[in-house]
Amino acid sequence: MRLVHLGPADWVTLSRVVLTCGVAAASVDGPGRPGTVLVVTSLAAVALALDAVDGKVARRTHTTSAFGARFDGEADAFLILVMSAWVARSTGVWVLALGAARYVFLVAGLVLPRLRAPLPFRYWRKVVAAAQGILLVVVGSGLPARSVSGPLLVVAAALLAESFGRDVLWLWRDVDVDVDVDVDVDAVEAQTLQHVQVG
Repeated sequence: MRLVHLGPADWVTLSRVVLTCGVAAASVDGPGRPGTVLVVTSLAAVALALDAVDGKVARRTHTTSAFGARFDGEADAFLILVMSAWVARSTGVWVLALGAARYVFLVAGLVLPRLRAPLPFRYWRKVVAAAQGILLVVVGSGLPARSVSGPLLVVAAALLAESFGRDVLWLWRDVDVDVDVDVDVDAVEAQTLQHVQVG
């Protein structure tokens, strides 16, 4: 099994994952405890801020890679999932759809081969992911009134639906079903899941 060496940017991304684990632990272990909201939103805010760092580090150190890009994307999805679960407690179960969208898309790909094809790079996808995180942290902080937090979450849902909808439309319209899409995608999945070697 091929091992992956973490580059400088990957360490930044890994720190985001660790911070998100901290968010998950605090939100599960400390609901109702004094300071829990501050801990959750602070850790999530730092994780979001670092999302603007790892890409720059990769470019400046000339260590950009397919693994790094995928790792970054999955770190984004993980944070959105955790924060959507936190926000859903006070605003409604429907908010979980924001965090579940990425994983529903992956599961759908098991049934519909078109959805397993590699997507072309689109910067807007990254913008939408960042917007999800920012809006969830703002609402999760409890600072906006409910009359404001509701519309903010609706905006987040609309952005997410547009982004996923555009990707699904492209895959459904432009991917040749006669082409075996499993090989390339399996390689990417294997690269993501293989052991990480430090050093």
